[in-house]
Amino acid sequence: MPDEVVDREPPRGSGRTWWRHLLGVIVLVWALFPVLFLLSAALNKTGSLSTTELMPTSFSGYNFDRLFNDESRPFTTWYKNSLIIAGGGALATVFIGACAAYAFSRLRFRGRRPGLLALLLLQLFPGLLAVVALYLTFSHIGDVLPPFGLNTTMGLMLAYLGGAMGSNIWLLKGYFDTVPRELDEAALVDGASHARIFFTMTLRLVMPILVTVFMLAFVGLFGEFMLASIFLVDSDQQTLAVGLYGMNYGNEANRLYGQFAAGALLGSVPTVLLYLAFQKQLISGATSGSVK
Repeated sequence: MPDEVVDREPPRGSGRTWWRHLLGVIVLVWALFPVLFLLSAALNKTGSLSTTELMPTSFSGYNFDRLFNDESRPFTTWYKNSLIIAGGGALATVFIGACAAYAFSRLRFRGRRPGLLALLLLQLFPGLLAVVALYLTFSHIGDVLPPFGLNTTMGLMLAYLGGAMGSNIWLLKGYFDTVPRELDEAALVDGASHARIFFTMTLRLVMPILVTVFMLAFVGLFGEFMLASIFLVDSDQQTLAVGLYGMNYGNEANRLYGQFAAGALLGSVPTVLLYLAFQKQLISGATSGSVK
């Protein structure tokens, strides 16, 4: 009996998704364009904006060497200050936000709903409105507590803590609500307090959202410029964003562009490494908290 030829229909959607791949390639090229230009400028030995091309034509570490050995511009100190402020501020933001979100999610007290609405309402006002008030407040704080006044990393970190509390608390609360209450009730029956439940059980179950909030806070604080430029005046106290901005204006902006590009590339390393290390937790935490 001759073999019958069976006509199989092509998979549904095959041949119709080419435009999606094309769009993805275009978006990828568009996103990598400034990175490629910075890489070309950083590897260009002349180190000027006028001689920089899109594609690297030479490879030299001259700009990186000058960046680390320029005594008038302490790049290493800027980098360290940014890591301390961003890391410490992100950890403090996660801890304070988690404590507040647990209280709003698990406890019942008077003013709970108005408090949540007030946090949401505060996010409608831009942070620029509070710059003058923050400056005057920390100017007076420095007279009493110098380590927390103006031109100090601790003072700037303290000013950052209340910036994104509203959105972080709502995001954390949405994830806390997905944890079954039966676990808390079983622990309470066994004699555990709310503090013990929070630190030993709940925080482990909500680790994805904690990583998500930490990443969002770290990226925001690491590249923050406005408050850092107002609070930090001395060169040794400045962050990486403020220090690099100082290299990009004035009469020497063209000459220092190669060093600026090298510093910008090195400044992106911590964020890229964190995203690569915690991308699974970041996606899981963002989607679960937003859906709830």
